[in-house]
Amino acid sequence: MLNFKIVTPAGVIYHDQVEQVTVPTTSGEITILPRHIPIVSVLKAGELIVQKDGHKLGMSVSGGIIEMQSDDKLFIMADTAERAEHIDLARAEEAQKRAEELLKQKENVADVDFARIQANLERELARIKVARKWKK
Repeated sequence: MLNFKIVTPAGVIYHDQVEQVTVPTTSGEITILPRHIPIVSVLKAGELIVQKDGHKLGMSVSGGIIEMQSDDKLFIMADTAERAEHIDLARAEEAQKRAEELLKQKENVADVDFARIQANLERELARIKVARKWKK
């Protein structure tokens, strides 16, 4: 089993012994199992899947760092993380629309603001994908 913990600036989102975790990284999606080699990687916006006792739990994550230690400890420090059942789909869709409208006005947006808006859009798209897939 993996000792898995995911934290954000708001606090601990999930902490438990799990069978495996699939995470979106900037190098692609990876699945981490017990006895995985130690790694440090960059988390990107997307869907994170936790498997425990044969059941799967979906989460939306954006940005951060993943660290797998040699003693089966998997630690994720994410900018944001939200369990699928806590995602407000209507709010996420509205935030997506706002971000897309702001991106259309890119000639009036500074580069720093453009990058921030793009990151917000990616986060909202991940939230929408996870909510639609996991909410029953």
